[in-house]
Amino acid sequence: MRSTYHRLYYHAIFSTKHRQPVIDATWRPLLHEYLGGVVRGLGEKSLIVGGTADHVHLLLSLRTLTAPANLVRELKKASTAWARAYEPAFAWQQGYGIFSASITHLEALRDYIAHQESHHRVVSFEAEFQKLLAKHGLEYEPPYPENGTSTLAP
Repeated sequence: MRSTYHRLYYHAIFSTKHRQPVIDATWRPLLHEYLGGVVRGLGEKSLIVGGTADHVHLLLSLRTLTAPANLVRELKKASTAWARAYEPAFAWQQGYGIFSASITHLEALRDYIAHQESHHRVVSFEAEFQKLLAKHGLEYEPPYPENGTSTLAP
């Protein structure tokens, strides 16, 4: 009998550099598929990947020994190299957001990630991300306070 039981779910979000809308709709599904493949290649589970022209969301199930920061670093590194075949100047924004997810909310979260395009016609990424931070008891800190921009750096 196993002695360790676990089920750890995470919702990860990161955006393109300066939130530029460079993830074209023609190759966006391929990027999402690639990100899921990187997760699987690292021995983890990708439940769904979605996003828009300027950011991605991933719903992940990780093993207990996997550090989420290491996984996100590898995802961003591998996908940057891959995406440059489509967009030579492609880069991810520094930083990211990652939150624990409850098994009781997985279906709603899957649906939310699957419908990012329609969701962001109504709610901006900035508003959404600030709400998510507040929900998790985190304070929003603008990434570029010296120049007054409000661009988030998830």
